[in-house]
Amino acid sequence: MPLPSHELRLSRSLISASLVLCFSNAAIAQSDQTAGNAFNTQSESKPASPEASTVVIEAQKTRSVLNLSGRALQEQLPGMNPLKGLHQLAGVTFQSADPWGNNEQNFSLFVHGFSAQQLGYTLDGVPLGDQQYGNYNGLSPQRAVISENVRNVLLSSGAGDLATASTSNLGGTIEHYSSDPMAKQSWTFAQTVGSYGASRSYVRYDSGELGVDDQSAASSSFYLSAVRQRARAWDFNAVQGGEQLNAKWVKYFAKAKLTAYYNFSDKAEPNEDSTVRSARESFVPYTRPMTYPDFGLALRYVNAQGRPPVGDGNNYRNYFGVAQRRDHLAYLKLDQEIDHDTSWNNQVYVHFDRGLGAVAGPIGVAGLPTLFKVYFPTQDLKQSFGGSGYAVRTTEYQIQRSGLISQWQQRSGEHQWQLGFWTEQNRSSAYRRWYALDVNRPLSPYDVPRDPLITQYGSEIDNQVVQISVQDEWRPHPSFALQAGFKSSLQFAGGTFPVQPKLGAISGGNGGGSAALPEGNIITRKWFLPQLGLLWRLSSEDQAYLNLQRNLRQFVTYGAVGPSPWSLSNQSAFDLFKRTAQPETADTVESGIRSRRQYDSRSTFIPGLSAIEAQAAVYFVNFHDRLLQISPTPVISSIVNGNPILANVGAVNTRGADVSVGMQFGSRLSLSNALSYNRSTYQDDYFNGANRVASSGKQVPGSPTWSNKTNLKLQWTDLELLLSSDYVGKRYATYTNDLYVPAYHLFGMGLRYRLPLHGTTQAIDLHFHVSNLSNRQGTSTIVVGAASGTYNTFPIPPRQFFLGLSSRF
Repeated sequence: MPLPSHELRLSRSLISASLVLCFSNAAIAQSDQTAGNAFNTQSESKPASPEASTVVIEAQKTRSVLNLSGRALQEQLPGMNPLKGLHQLAGVTFQSADPWGNNEQNFSLFVHGFSAQQLGYTLDGVPLGDQQYGNYNGLSPQRAVISENVRNVLLSSGAGDLATASTSNLGGTIEHYSSDPMAKQSWTFAQTVGSYGASRSYVRYDSGELGVDDQSAASSSFYLSAVRQRARAWDFNAVQGGEQLNAKWVKYFAKAKLTAYYNFSDKAEPNEDSTVRSARESFVPYTRPMTYPDFGLALRYVNAQGRPPVGDGNNYRNYFGVAQRRDHLAYLKLDQEIDHDTSWNNQVYVHFDRGLGAVAGPIGVAGLPTLFKVYFPTQDLKQSFGGSGYAVRTTEYQIQRSGLISQWQQRSGEHQWQLGFWTEQNRSSAYRRWYALDVNRPLSPYDVPRDPLITQYGSEIDNQVVQISVQDEWRPHPSFALQAGFKSSLQFAGGTFPVQPKLGAISGGNGGGSAALPEGNIITRKWFLPQLGLLWRLSSEDQAYLNLQRNLRQFVTYGAVGPSPWSLSNQSAFDLFKRTAQPETADTVESGIRSRRQYDSRSTFIPGLSAIEAQAAVYFVNFHDRLLQISPTPVISSIVNGNPILANVGAVNTRGADVSVGMQFGSRLSLSNALSYNRSTYQDDYFNGANRVASSGKQVPGSPTWSNKTNLKLQWTDLELLLSSDYVGKRYATYTNDLYVPAYHLFGMGLRYRLPLHGTTQAIDLHFHVSNLSNRQGTSTIVVGAASGTYNTFPIPPRQFFLGLSSRF
């Protein structure tokens, strides 16, 4: 089949960029004597300097690793979610309906065709879970660390390090690192204001070095930091935001470093609803806002039975929806040098989360009257729920987890051994409750409901994870390294339901009612997940690498909803799953070349070019035992949950290529481009309980085949201009590819001016940003959950303006 014209142009660009990278060695070989040993300047164990403002291609790795600095993140928009910042990298697609990327309900992330829940996430080594919206084993990066305190983010887009503490890293890892306290005492302030009443206030105090002892090389330092953010949602009149606190203390000894970190986050995010799209819907709005805070409008919107207008169909309006989250995260870490060739790092951590997701919606929408009659068989439903015609549904979460991470490294001749151990104990709960929305005293999105009318179900799950890794890196020659190792992943999970639903309160997988949600234990042991890597230094500037690795995603341990065994409709289905199902695994092969060069006026092959950094990579993935949650409800994200079918439905084959190029033209101009091709296709049909679904040969929905990102930065004295271009290709929206959303192309702009303060060495940085410069409309996040005929969407946020200042003194 011929490629569409835009995809043909992009494929030519990919080929051209690869050829430029491959043939540049011959064209500019004369620069070898002046360039120096470029790759020796990067240490494998030390992330890039916090002052670095570019995306750095990590050297000394047998796999693709890209390094995004904290400064580069803040240049896009101060306070941005680090995951959204990664969107500018090759192979990454991040979508969100807000410009910061902070809203957790409507974000979407794909890396090489793998979704957000199939990746691994850490902060300073501490696992952050799999980023499920109703999370059970972690928290989002923006809740774990203040964005302005991020030192750098490492993306391993094919396969992560064996020792990464994660049970979900099928498709790679995203490692976040917080900044250390500064050596000199200082205060840092930043204030950003913008469209829709946006305001973000940031402050940080650094103590500087304390108790310096030259004899013992001992010293300590700390910082305290806080942020407050408020912004009205652009498509409805509710304020999203929260407060966050970071504290970090570092103590240096002669041969050790002791670090303590604490994070508190408290946020409330009223959410818009996704728009249902199908041929059956006569009303398909671009946005689907709630009616809050206009309670009068909400009362007029429903009839006497609490039903919305028939013409609105499944795109009816709720009064409000909200995500409330409160987290405490802390760790203590000791990095110790035992001797010249041996180090031992140990880290303990704890995380407590309490939160809820709430929806205040009409009581007369499809399915609710039947549900409520189970609990109020003879009462008037409207009066039972406060006389407003609305009910408030909540899912109330709690997470209590703690863990230990230990790594031993030993250098012996040409070998460097690494032994890793990670264990975590996690107790999580989820309770589904229903509350009245009193016509005289209505709840708001910022209230915590009390006195439920119904507790539909309640789950309690205990989960212990153990991971062991062994790895050896052998360097028989300075230009050659061979890396081999394996990890073992073990999960011991048990779930109970202290509150079981009444018969008829939850749909069964066969369309009937669920008599009892399943309880029991599932133990999963995968002892041998191997990795083999090769690094070959072709010259002082060029490297080639190859990596082969098997990864695993353990079963989700969540009760009653989501792709979890404890969400199946009955005990028999759970027992069958326990006997026959397998965790998802992926075999990944990636290979590439990377180059880093510097030029003078005599050696450059492009006028004005002073440095170039580039990487071209290809990858192949065979994804086995894909688990699919087959929903019994015809509308995705229906307010009445039915229990799904959960089954292994076959394999996915992925092939793709990335090209990343960064060019520096003196000290004033830099240009970077990230071009990606990905084709992930299902290899099998599956049964939905009644019929065969023809998914074999279809592309994985939600992830584009092509994407291209370009950033241009121009600096003139104290003025800096940043222009960005973001192309995302066509994305399919169902498992059979009968529906899709078209490609889009967005532009952004940023200005930064450094204003010196007269008579001092200090300055104020002024910045101005515009997102979605051309005010493009289209689909941001796709919610995929059906084989055909329907999908849900969130819109691209409109053009927004932000103005701010920051200073350190």
